[in-house]
Amino acid sequence: MKIVIKIGSSVIYREEKIREDILKNLITQIVKLQDLGYKVFLVSSGAIALGANFYNFKNRPKKLSQLQSCAAVGQVLLMQLYNKLLSPFERISAQVLLTWDDFKCRKRFINAKNTLLELTKRKTLPIINENDTVSVEEIQFGDNDKLSALVACLVDATRLLIITDVEGLYVRGELVKEVKDINEDLLKYCKEKNYGMRVGGMKSKIEAAKLATEAGIKVDIVSFSKPEVILNTVTKDEILGTRFYPKIKLKSIKRWIAFGSVPCGKIFVDEGAKRALVERNSSLLLPGITKIEGDFKEKDVVEVLDTQGTCFAKGQVNFSAEFLKRNMKKKKLDKEVIHRDYLVIL
Repeated sequence: MKIVIKIGSSVIYREEKIREDILKNLITQIVKLQDLGYKVFLVSSGAIALGANFYNFKNRPKKLSQLQSCAAVGQVLLMQLYNKLLSPFERISAQVLLTWDDFKCRKRFINAKNTLLELTKRKTLPIINENDTVSVEEIQFGDNDKLSALVACLVDATRLLIITDVEGLYVRGELVKEVKDINEDLLKYCKEKNYGMRVGGMKSKIEAAKLATEAGIKVDIVSFSKPEVILNTVTKDEILGTRFYPKIKLKSIKRWIAFGSVPCGKIFVDEGAKRALVERNSSLLLPGITKIEGDFKEKDVVEVLDTQGTCFAKGQVNFSAEFLKRNMKKKKLDKEVIHRDYLVIL
């Protein structure tokens, strides 16, 4: 069974102190999971916080070059910390730095997946982080919550554990133990919290849970303070925080199309085609197409939109935009524009 665990910055560093005892406890539990045969992938924040601490910043820097410098130094310090904690178990960690481009390109997506799986075969603990020294978007807009959900999709994980310093999702002062549907009303109760060395908040965690559950992955948001929180959540299936239940599990290629890829164009379809795609699980054929936008190529991912301009599906096309535009008046082609095995209804 494949498990992705995400540890936030506040678990590693808070009030100008590295929380080594807390991290030691979590690593001990992770090693026990490995010994039980689980393949564990750790998405860890904390590099910028450790780098900022090294450079004596009291708060998270705002200047981009300072953030990237802190990330560069902090990533080394973070790996040193993890290897120190793994050393008594005669284990080692592996640094894996990803950018969104590693998910957008199918070939790089597969290469990253194969590397991560090979590491876990050797009971090496992959420490995965955003490549903050070059990835401007990550530094500006959030932390690793979304990345952890994407990694869970990448490795076909069964579960995602987001470990933080709060017990879970609270609504009107009450802890929500189970969530079967993540909707906009639920997100209204969540606020982003950017302070000290920390970015993100419960909202980004819920959004990550939504992404993962739509790909068929069970998600738990839990506090590090719960005794044996990792072991009890995974091996005993205890609900120790807030649990989000998965929807229908998607195949790997459909996970990538839905959540990892970036659309290169748009295909507009009529109502008949939409009904066929949504209600009958059909492939997209040429006669149902009304308009094409973008300069996509064969095997690119595109959005599929209805007559109202609403995107309701994504898929991998069998023809380029130029070819389709030239052949719009034809009643059929030798194959589907998008085969149903490569089409995801959103």
